[in-house]
Amino acid sequence: MPAPLVVSIPHRLGREEAIRRLKDGLTRAAASIPVLAIEQERWEDNRMDFRVRALGQIASGRIDVADDHVRLEVVLPWLLQRFAEAAQAAIRSRGALLLTKRS
Repeated sequence: MPAPLVVSIPHRLGREEAIRRLKDGLTRAAASIPVLAIEQERWEDNRMDFRVRALGQIASGRIDVADDHVRLEVVLPWLLQRFAEAAQAAIRSRGALLLTKRS
């Protein structure tokens, strides 16, 4: 089994606000990436388990929301592992935008 792709994104929002923004923003973010579809999204407290389809491949993972950071862990199938570095950069960038404190 391949090692999971892990991305940690710091924030200053607090847990509840970060969860609210993630719930509101994940569907919009996925809609802006035509090759990505969220197939399953299940929240339990501060953790979301998910399954996505990209380029015909299924990837599953989880997001854990803490008071000061969000940790995403996803296991990519072998075909998508070739794009892991680009995916990691995109997740970090979009996540930071979503979790940036607005005045």
